[in-house]
Amino acid sequence: EEAVDLPLPPSVQIAEAKPDAAEGCELLVVLGGDGTLLRGAEFARASGVPMLGVNLGRIGFLAEAERDDLDKVVDRVATRSYEVEERMTLDVLVRNDGHVVHRDWAMNEASVEKASRERMLEVVTEVDGRPVSRFGGDGVVCATPTGSTAYAFSAGGPVVWPEVEALLMVPISAHALFAKPLVTAPDSVLAVEVQPATPNGVIWCDGRRSVELPAGARVEVRRGAVPVRLARLHHASFTDRLVAKFALPVAGWRGAPQ
Repeated sequence: EEAVDLPLPPSVQIAEAKPDAAEGCELLVVLGGDGTLLRGAEFARASGVPMLGVNLGRIGFLAEAERDDLDKVVDRVATRSYEVEERMTLDVLVRNDGHVVHRDWAMNEASVEKASRERMLEVVTEVDGRPVSRFGGDGVVCATPTGSTAYAFSAGGPVVWPEVEALLMVPISAHALFAKPLVTAPDSVLAVEVQPATPNGVIWCDGRRSVELPAGARVEVRRGAVPVRLARLHHASFTDRLVAKFALPVAGWRGAPQ
């Protein structure tokens, strides 16, 4: 639907915006910021096609290349000079009265949030079938290592290297003495129960898809069965990416002793 605003020549084939739009493609190239890349991930995951991001936004943490690299990107794609890595995703279940009422997935995070500003959302968090803590606040973020530098980061969670297989649970503005970010095993099952006496909440997956959570609803988050595949053009370390994207000060570093 956005193609009408682009000066595309008639030879360009315009795809319908449906989940299998990338079916049969060798590579999905996404031009934009992280939000656009998360949208591209919906098509990439559905078809199992690797996704390569070119950052046209501000931070572009998921992007592999910048705007000035476009000629190199075309070169590398044409010669198939890229590698593919898999990133963990989340599978999300919403239960109400014991019945599954919604299924979803996320590449970055599934966030349970209050639906209105006036009152806190009262929740109980759970890991592997055991309760951890009850508190009121703005909500809870359940994230992948890829999503650790997104919403979870803004909520005070740790930065987790993408090679680490783990799940994160990060409270958002919790009014509690113990509401610390948790890092669990990759096969853990995280759950957030919205308490019966609290106002309705809402769950957002990657900030793109949402569904209302009535009081008493239960959200379960586990490692996704289907990963997202990312194309990589070079072997830049995640440490260097972190320093570059957040413009971290590293003046005075002499390097490790030889």
